[in-house]
Amino acid sequence: MTSTVPAPVTRTAEGSALQAVLLDMDGTLVDTEGFWWDVEAEVFAGLGHTLDDSWRHVVVGGPMSRSAGFLIEATGADITLAELTVLLNQGFEERIGRSLPLMPGATRLLAELAAHEIPTALVSASHRRIIDRVLISLGPQYFALTVAGDEVPRTKPHPDPYLAAAAGLGVDPARCAVVEDTATGVAAAEAAGCQVVVVPSVATISPAPRRTVVGSLEEVDLAFLRGLMTQMR
Repeated sequence: MTSTVPAPVTRTAEGSALQAVLLDMDGTLVDTEGFWWDVEAEVFAGLGHTLDDSWRHVVVGGPMSRSAGFLIEATGADITLAELTVLLNQGFEERIGRSLPLMPGATRLLAELAAHEIPTALVSASHRRIIDRVLISLGPQYFALTVAGDEVPRTKPHPDPYLAAAAGLGVDPARCAVVEDTATGVAAAEAAGCQVVVVPSVATISPAPRRTVVGSLEEVDLAFLRGLMTQMR
């Protein structure tokens, strides 16, 4: 986990407070959810197995241990979880080394949050080695703190990653806006008590209390995120 001193709490004229913004990585800021599936398919093809496309909705957004474990069980592949994890991480690193497309609106949103000194954290189920590679392109200067999936006792869908991010920034989880793209990430953020903005990447996610669904990050700006806090009053 990496961190810097968080910026001061930001308040609207009405007195409600947006204390921090916590952002998922894969499928939310960077267009890489498809990369993971492509790498999984390539690795299992090398093991003599073809992945069923319907499994994509099962593994998307999940921690490596859950996704890889499911695929081993579903295919019956002769490989251990530890061995598969190494192959998947290596394949993903190679893929992002060739291309790392950002989601529409990602750079603009990060720049706006930085300009207004909103404490911002990157919270991902990906391992630290992957996050650090992605940060080179995404911009480490935009994040006061980053939390990786292999740095918490339990990763998404458990609340631990978002609770760790809020604690690291010294803020109230209930005053944090989380931006996520998968049901797994949404479950983690909601379990932590955060206000959630969903930009679905693979599977459809419906609106719910404390959950707002949008079509793109281009619909999300600081005024929008502050408005979510105002609605809680």
